[in-house]
Amino acid sequence: MNVKIIANKQYPQLSKLRENFDVSSHADICIAVGGDGTFVRAAKEFDGPILPIRSAESGSIGYYADLCLDDIDFVVKHLKSGKFTVETIENKMELLYKGRRYYVVNEALLHNALEEISFKIYESKGSSRSEIYPYVMSGDGILVTSSIGSTAYNKSAGGPLILTPKAMCLTFLNVDGPYRNPIVTDASKVIEVEVVKYRGVLIYDGIRIGGLKPKDRFTVRMSDRPLRIVRFPGRSEPLAKKLDRIIRSRMSG
Repeated sequence: MNVKIIANKQYPQLSKLRENFDVSSHADICIAVGGDGTFVRAAKEFDGPILPIRSAESGSIGYYADLCLDDIDFVVKHLKSGKFTVETIENKMELLYKGRRYYVVNEALLHNALEEISFKIYESKGSSRSEIYPYVMSGDGILVTSSIGSTAYNKSAGGPLILTPKAMCLTFLNVDGPYRNPIVTDASKVIEVEVVKYRGVLIYDGIRIGGLKPKDRFTVRMSDRPLRIVRFPGRSEPLAKKLDRIIRSRMSG
C-alpha cells in the first residue's frame, strides 16, 4: 500500500508508517496527523480517502479523528491487513466567484472589510430563484457551511452542529435585524450572496480570494467531489465523546 503523510510536525511515531508502507504522493490513502487544520489541508491536497489521526498536543481537537498517535501500532496492523472501510462523510462545497471555482471543506466566508457589510441572500434550484431573507442584512458577514464544516468556524460563531449530510447552513456574524438565527437549507439548492453596501472580503477555509464591492456576488453549492475518510471496525468515536474532548480541550486551554 502507498500512503501520503501530511503532518503538522515530524512526530517520532511517523517512522513506523515509513517502515511499513511506501510513502508517495501517488497514494492509496492520505494519513493526516494533527488537528482539524491538518485534516482540511489533506482534503485540499488529496482527493482519495483520508485517515485523520489526532496529534498529542494539548488542544488538538481532530473532530473527524477516531484515533490518536498512541494508536499507531493499531493503525499499521489494520491497514496492512485491509481491515478498514472507506466512508463518504459529505461532498465538498463549490464556491463560484467571477468565473472561478474553489472547492470548500469547512466554509465560504464573506467578512466585512471595515466596520460592517450589507448583503442580500438568495437560493435557487433549477431556473427558480428566490430570496431567503426579505431584507438587507448588515453586520460582520455570513458564512456558508455543510455538515463537514459545521464543527469548525460555524460552531465558534454560534451555528448548529449538522449531524446529517445533504444540508447547508448559513450562519450570520453579528448582524443587525429582527432575525439573526442560522438557516439550514437543502443541499440541492444554490446559495447566492450579493453585496449591497460597503466592502467585504471573500475567504474559503482560511484562504483569501479577494475583495468584494457593492453588486459583487458569489454562489455556493454542493459539488460532486466527495470527502472520504478511513474507518476501522469498532473504533468509531461517539459524538458525546468528541464533544467531551472538545470541551475539556477548551477548559485546559
